[in-house]
Amino acid sequence: MTAVREQTAPHPPPSAGRPRRSPGPGPRRPSKDGGPGVWPYLLIAPAVLGTLYLLVYPLVRAVVISLQDFGLRQLILGDARFVGLDNYGTLLGDSRFWEVVRRTFLFMAVNVVLIMVLSTLVALMIERLGRFGRIAVLSSLVLTWAMPVIAATTVFQWLFHSEFGIVNAVLTDLGFTSFDRYAWFAHGPAAFAILVALIVWQSVPFAAITLYSALTTVPAELYESARLDGASGIRIFRSITFPVVRPIFLLVFSLEVIWTFKAFVQIWVMTNGGPGDATTILPVYAVQTALSSQRYDLGSAASMVTVVLMSGVLVLYFRQMFRQEDELA
Repeated sequence: MTAVREQTAPHPPPSAGRPRRSPGPGPRRPSKDGGPGVWPYLLIAPAVLGTLYLLVYPLVRAVVISLQDFGLRQLILGDARFVGLDNYGTLLGDSRFWEVVRRTFLFMAVNVVLIMVLSTLVALMIERLGRFGRIAVLSSLVLTWAMPVIAATTVFQWLFHSEFGIVNAVLTDLGFTSFDRYAWFAHGPAAFAILVALIVWQSVPFAAITLYSALTTVPAELYESARLDGASGIRIFRSITFPVVRPIFLLVFSLEVIWTFKAFVQIWVMTNGGPGDATTILPVYAVQTALSSQRYDLGSAASMVTVVLMSGVLVLYFRQMFRQEDELA
């Protein structure tokens, strides 16, 4: 008798017969070490390398030159030797350098105060204008801000030209005959005032537009409540407007300090730092030292001192700002 064994097939798994899902764009598997891999670093590498080459390398190179005996001969032959801090000692022992430092801080203070006061007033004016007036003023500010620095400087040179300038012609027609053929750029205070007017004119548009954008964030209900309580306009600005826009105000203030402290193009194109040293500030002094005397080491040292002084001003300012924020918190 032949025994026939019945072989039974194994039971199919529960998922048998169901359509198999195609692999979709699911979450990406992490790398073996659990990190995101090298792709993010590869993507930002061009920007990082460009920043290092354009910003960090010139700064490091200037620091190295300021520690060397680096004149015209060393620029050509490349056999500069290190002298340590001798260049800084020579620079700090120069009485002309300290006079330039004093003038630089005076120039910065006058410009920043005028810029912040005028831009705040312009921003408050824009806020109170109608639609047409607001568009007209903002368009004018944008066009002024977009004007190239060299073009604006050239226009101011034409305005104050001793023989063909419009300013002299207008003042003479008004009866001020002493301004007939008046040489503005031959007098130190006059040249200083013209440069201040130029830099303020170029800087107010950005500051005013930025402050106006901050003013639009102040709730109108606060103004209405203050007016109902009989608060004056100055009290409203001091107690409501300024506390709300203070972070933006401080940011604009810091940017204007930096931009005014390192002003160079306007001064170099218009007066070259003259007459005498009446309009020479630290950036101009550094270029004059490097090019006129061919002392690139002293010029680099002056540039480094400029960076240190500007950084010190900003550090003190931000420290005071953070202290005020802690007191209000």
